Amino acid sequence: MSSLSDILTAAKNIVTAINNAAQSYTNVQGAQSLAGITSATVVKAAAGRVVVVSVVVAGSGAGAIYDANGASVRAMLERLGVTPIDLGIVGDDPARLEAALHDASLYADAVVTSGGVGLGDADHTRVLLARLGDVVAWNLAIRPGRPMVFGQLHRPAADATRLSCALFGLPGNPVAAMVSFYVFVRPALLRLQGAQARPLPRLRVRCTERLRKRAGRTEFQRGILHTDSAGEPAVRSTGPQGSGVLRSMTQANCLIVLPDAQGDVAPGDWVEVMLFEGLV
Repeated sequence: MSSLSDILTAAKNIVTAINNAAQSYTNVQGAQSLAGITSATVVKAAAGRVVVVSVVVAGSGAGAIYDANGASVRAMLERLGVTPIDLGIVGDDPARLEAALHDASLYADAVVTSGGVGLGDADHTRVLLARLGDVVAWNLAIRPGRPMVFGQLHRPAADATRLSCALFGLPGNPVAAMVSFYVFVRPALLRLQGAQARPLPRLRVRCTERLRKRAGRTEFQRGILHTDSAGEPAVRSTGPQGSGVLRSMTQANCLIVLPDAQGDVAPGDWVEVMLFEGLV
């Protein structure tokens, strides 16, 4: 299997590529509080290389929210050619979550969590990652997905062959979790499996409607790529773009990538779209 340094390099290359276009992609500042709960997942690669991904869903109180991300994360993992095995739900109790992350790090090559990455009282994932390993990146200047955290969990020193495993902490809001997985986790896991993580297909097309966009962050707005009245490819928004509006993902067939310096988009402006290519 590829080493952890290869995984870290792959993830950093993704950030660097968009940073070159957006000029300010990562921004370590305060983040909004997000909640969630997660389930842990073991994954076996179809190519014969075993990859273990533990998905831990977090929450802000027993029964406070539903597990909105478990099914979508499992589906996205399956699209990568792996078979997830659900290990159950871990609540927002920091002791339980710490035990789950510690146990997962003993056999996992990567850990994927959703929720608990903000600054709220029930957001423990990032704090525990810092205690059990290293936080490499947190709080990206993107929308959706700003609170995402990436780092590595350390294994006991006795395991000299596998000293650490990667952790991807996805936000708790469903759309933010899916977009973060699509942009960051997918290529890193492909690299972990030994596959070539080719960039997802991108096109430059005209936007048929006005899009609101605040400069200072890269946005991945959900869009519908279609053919306009002139027979040319064009894109329109799926509608409301809130991180909790799951319909914006189910109706979309692409992400409209609006770089950091971009402001509002006027009808007829050229934009770049990233095709889903069957991920979700």
